[in-house]
Amino acid sequence: MARTMKAIIKEKAGPGLKLVERPVPSCGPGDVLIKITATAICGTDVHIYKWDRWSAERLRPPLIIGHEFSGCIEEVGPGVKGLAVGDRVTAEMHISCGICYQCRTGKAHICKDVVIRGVDGDGIFADYAALPAGNVWKLHPSIPDEIASIHDPIGNAVHTVFEADVAGHPVLILGCGPIGCAAVDVARACGATFVVASDINPYRLDLAKKMGADRIVNTTEERVEDVVMEMTGGLGVNVVLEMSGSPDAIQSGLAVLRAGGRMALLGLPSKPIELHLSRDVIFKGATLLGINGRRMFDTWYQMEALITGRRVDFSRLVTHRFPMCEFDKGMELMSSGNSGKVILLP
Repeated sequence: MARTMKAIIKEKAGPGLKLVERPVPSCGPGDVLIKITATAICGTDVHIYKWDRWSAERLRPPLIIGHEFSGCIEEVGPGVKGLAVGDRVTAEMHISCGICYQCRTGKAHICKDVVIRGVDGDGIFADYAALPAGNVWKLHPSIPDEIASIHDPIGNAVHTVFEADVAGHPVLILGCGPIGCAAVDVARACGATFVVASDINPYRLDLAKKMGADRIVNTTEERVEDVVMEMTGGLGVNVVLEMSGSPDAIQSGLAVLRAGGRMALLGLPSKPIELHLSRDVIFKGATLLGINGRRMFDTWYQMEALITGRRVDFSRLVTHRFPMCEFDKGMELMSSGNSGKVILLP
């Protein structure tokens, strides 16, 4: 096996990334060494590439970035059970501590001491990665590498939809990035009566339509409130899935949420926002759900069942592919908004 590998790193504070040679990581006790077959660019990677305020406050360069991938096990460390050389895998890249209150009560996805690989430690934009075996997910043979590589964002969509309990209800999805578009397909598979999806980006609205949205709303041309109230006879929707983090979108979602309805919030506002709690939440008897990552590993089983049961088709989310050495093109394309998921191939 090679002693060195190619890796994309954030070398120092500031915009940009660099492709470098790095030693292949060692495979310690409880770890597996994975040869990466496909990676996907996340919005988080774009933030790191641009080096925005969040990145400057969170990251400590140098480190290998990236956290969405599929691969094949090359080496198994001492003490590892249930995994073998040759297994096709992906992984949950949130490494929980295992001992905090959240971890010990079945909520490891909100561990207070979580370490996110590709953000807090070396990630997977490389030829190889060593990961804790307990975080590795063995792939069903029918799931192709590209779909396996986007299990992380798909998992966010699945978690959001399942927490919101969409079956038998009209649903509004605010924000048609890849996770919002995935949520369209999941909501339909889970029994939503109809799905309205809104955004300002025509490319991603078209993608939401392809994923099965019954109605798309370009908020530069129409008001979400007008469309939803017309479609529901003035009642509003039972479920809102907020994927954008936009203050205006959050306000619109609350305005059209039916009394007694549920609003799941996955999008991250860049700063505090003002809400009319008495009118839009308290008097409505509304439920607001904060969504963070994926349940370990409940969401993974749900996701696998949806994919292998052919209830969803996430292949439409993958719109572009580049060799890893052309990461700049991939980052710029993701930044433009004129893509779904962008795959980088080692």
